[in-house]
Amino acid sequence: MNVEFSSKARKQLVRVPVHIARKFALWVDLVRVDGLEAARAVSGFRDHALKGEWQGYRAIRLSDAYRAIYIVRDRGAIETVCVEEVNKHDY
Repeated sequence: MNVEFSSKARKQLVRVPVHIARKFALWVDLVRVDGLEAARAVSGFRDHALKGEWQGYRAIRLSDAYRAIYIVRDRGAIETVCVEEVNKHDY
């Protein structure tokens, strides 16, 4: 499965702590190698659908403070996971 990053997500990844970047890289590798369903099965990521202005998107938890927001898009025969943001979540 393809994983793409928005320019905003790329900029945010440069600023996150190293342990957050590593956990996110682990998730990306898992999605690319084993697929999105395998990544969703890992309870530590707490993959969930979003509501409100982010309806249609999903998020994974990278720590108590950080999350990544993504959407799955069909690009012909290839499904692509598009990561929109990796940021500190406002609780």
